[in-house]
Amino acid sequence: MKNKQIHFIGICGVAMSALALAMKKAGYKVTGSDVGIYPPISTYLKENNVEYYTGWHPELMSKDGNPDLVVVGNVASSKNPEWIYTQENNLEYISYPELIEKFFIKENSIVCSGTYGKTTSTALLTWILKQAKLDPTYMFGGISLNNIPAADLTGSKYNILEGDEYKSARWDDKAKFFHYHPTHLLLTSCQWDHADVYPTEESYFHAFEKLLKSLPKDGLLVASERIDKKLTNFNQAKLVTYGPSENNDYQYKNVKSTKDGIEFEIKIQNSKFKIQAQVLGAYMADNMTGAFAMAHQLGVEPDVIIKSLQSFKNVKRRLEKKYDGNIIVFDDIAHSPEKAKSVLETLDKIYNGKIYAVFEPNSGNRQEESIPGYDNKFETADEVIIPRLTRIKRDPNKPAPIDGEQLTEIINKTHENVKYINDDEKLINYLLDNTKKDDVIIFLGSHGFRGMIDQLIEKIT
Repeated sequence: MKNKQIHFIGICGVAMSALALAMKKAGYKVTGSDVGIYPPISTYLKENNVEYYTGWHPELMSKDGNPDLVVVGNVASSKNPEWIYTQENNLEYISYPELIEKFFIKENSIVCSGTYGKTTSTALLTWILKQAKLDPTYMFGGISLNNIPAADLTGSKYNILEGDEYKSARWDDKAKFFHYHPTHLLLTSCQWDHADVYPTEESYFHAFEKLLKSLPKDGLLVASERIDKKLTNFNQAKLVTYGPSENNDYQYKNVKSTKDGIEFEIKIQNSKFKIQAQVLGAYMADNMTGAFAMAHQLGVEPDVIIKSLQSFKNVKRRLEKKYDGNIIVFDDIAHSPEKAKSVLETLDKIYNGKIYAVFEPNSGNRQEESIPGYDNKFETADEVIIPRLTRIKRDPNKPAPIDGEQLTEIINKTHENVKYINDDEKLINYLLDNTKKDDVIIFLGSHGFRGMIDQLIEKIT
């Protein structure tokens, strides 16, 4: 199929643009469209000579003849003109997980999955295997601060993929990770999330049970000690565990977290390895130990792994420091109460000033079923601010999504200082008027906060 055209409907997403660039590099003609295309995505596409345009225009999509394959992103609604054109003209179409399944799966399919930590772990493993000269095919849903693309298609016998549990496409409700056929699985965590897709905790766990059952008998499961033992019982492959407890195959301990990075030890039987890394957050010791365990099990030498961890700069929007002056400003993709809790606890340990958390949950955590998950998750924030929430589509068969005022009341049940400020300018001014030297402002959420972070920093400086 090389030299044929692949068109991406919704090319500006991190994963979609990365896959588009990977397919371009592999020799395909790539085009794309989206409702809005901005830097850094637009810059990457231009630098790699990928043709794209803003808006949905079937006449542009087919100006050189119909594409041979259309990759349909979740941004394409049922009324999207290009999606309608694709169906009316019987063009071959797939979702991006199906694209990965078609082109990216190798004989050693390494998948990193879990409620949290999967993007970072995939980027970590990719960086380690690249430093080990194994040149893996890979994909992760973030922008690497190590200046490597988020996806690459190579001739290696290894692939490393971020195994997302969210649904694959509008026409395919099963989790993305079911398309990736893991022979090696790194499972970082499993706590009920995405209530919009998994209305019960049981339905969420069932998806992971099926994933574990899919591992071949000669495969490998590297699992965090936090994983419920009932879940790992569904695994028929070799099991290796990691975590802070002594009974793990890979134990991490003596974690020291500062404003400059982390230090800790990894113990494997009678061997100890000292790790120094430039990433923030004590929880990164867990991610790094999981990646260490998987890479080591694949045969990568410890010294190569250690040097890779030392040079790893993390993924954009993972405790990303946006400004460091009298006031410190962070941006993090933590869009669930559990993820927010972990980030806030980290900041509380390494900073002495007050912590102001601006929090916007994802769509799953704005469902009625998610309400119990907010209890006691914001204890280490001095103030929690709920901004104007992004409008999300409503399922007509379910109650309306939680709005900003309701979310404020929910968090206020276990946190005494929660405010709802639905005007962006007022929110920025509130932060400017109330923060003092050494205070920390952290924006938590999957959306971009409508440029508020940059506006805030501009006014601070």
